[in-house]
Amino acid sequence: MANKKALIIDDEPDIRELLEITLGRMNIDTASAEDVTSAKSLLEEQTFDFCLSDMNLPDGNGIELVQHISDHFPGIPVAMITAHGSMESAVEALKAGAFDFVSKPVNLDQLRNLVDTALNLKPLNAKSDIDSPSLLGEAGAMKALRKQISKLARSQAPIYISGESGSGKELVARSIHDNGPHQDGTFVPVNCGAIPSELMESEFFGHMKGSFTGAVSDKEGLFQAASGGTLFLDEVADLPLPMQVKLLRGIQEKAVRPIGGQQEISVDVRILSATHKDLAKEVELGNFRQDLFYRINVIELSVPSLRDRIEDIPMLADSLLARIAEEYKMQAPKISTEAINALKGYAFPGNVRELENILERAITLCDDDVITPEDLQLSGSAIETARVDPEVAKASTADDADLATEVSGEDARKLSLPDDEESLDSYLENIEKNVIVEALEATRWNKTAAAKNLGITFRALRYKLKKLGLE
Repeated sequence: MANKKALIIDDEPDIRELLEITLGRMNIDTASAEDVTSAKSLLEEQTFDFCLSDMNLPDGNGIELVQHISDHFPGIPVAMITAHGSMESAVEALKAGAFDFVSKPVNLDQLRNLVDTALNLKPLNAKSDIDSPSLLGEAGAMKALRKQISKLARSQAPIYISGESGSGKELVARSIHDNGPHQDGTFVPVNCGAIPSELMESEFFGHMKGSFTGAVSDKEGLFQAASGGTLFLDEVADLPLPMQVKLLRGIQEKAVRPIGGQQEISVDVRILSATHKDLAKEVELGNFRQDLFYRINVIELSVPSLRDRIEDIPMLADSLLARIAEEYKMQAPKISTEAINALKGYAFPGNVRELENILERAITLCDDDVITPEDLQLSGSAIETARVDPEVAKASTADDADLATEVSGEDARKLSLPDDEESLDSYLENIEKNVIVEALEATRWNKTAAAKNLGITFRALRYKLKKLGLE
């Protein structure tokens, strides 16, 4: 098999020689140019698999060259060499279509990782869509999203994924990873709002044994765990400001230092981030650092809400029902035309996640294996409210606040109001659990008999047992 070939553009002979030697030791053939004009001539005369260019050249700059290659040779990934500390130039290059960048003085380990990754890119072809069975939909917004993912997956540029809660931001992040050069690496999702602030540095960067009380052994951080793959920072807006500073340094330097460590560890990580909040507004309010926002928001990818792709609801409903039925080891019910029309008229403040919850509930309530509008339990007032104010509707249609069993009048009189500190959802869940346990005990845990006494189907009882952790 013929060696891969790289084009090196730099006006300093010593730098060109260093890069040629480094790539040559990787069994990569090279050709060199000292300016934009000669680089364009070589691109016309020869075939290249990769291009590495300095940002500042005698007759132009690297940005111009990136744009030229993107227009005329879109299959060639271009990496930029930028001045140390010049993140503005690096970000500008990434936005212009550069694959990645390295800073001077060039770290050869980082350069080798970058080149390996670039040469592992899937070749471009006429197919603009991606292989992603989880991102279903034929609406124009979904086709455009998949096309964007196909293009962005070829870059190492940090991507900020925006969209409403439940719209599928993590699925988009996974698709970018699965269709990119790091697809064989690890995809590490982390909910930034779920990590206690005092543990964040250790979780992200790791720690050395004895570095603090309780550090009984060395621990690898999330950056190291994701090295060679993708780190997905979900709900990134929830990071406290002190952690934002440390995260920015890790992203810019492509290296982290564990707590108690003496040396930085190089990491080769693709950074994707997301939040349901308006991150630009959080910057204005002083809750999020502008420099970190600038760094992670090199490219923004917007995920459409379910309201913007109503025509996809039948396809999504069929797919979700099949998956839910498989999980509960039952036959998937049909969904009536009337039920589909009811779903199409609903505003879905909780998006696809809410659709899944609605169908999971309906599958336990339907008779004769057919889901009707009544089984969906969609409130007309909630539908109208959602059209006007999704946030208000979200509060009135809580995902799990349903109680399929009826409580008798005698049982109701035994109940007291919840304490102020107890949420309504957990209060109702405890009532439901107690009623189900009493019914099971009364029938010596005969589930069929218990379901009959509760006035629900056996399928509904089985669902409730799993949901409430009573199996």
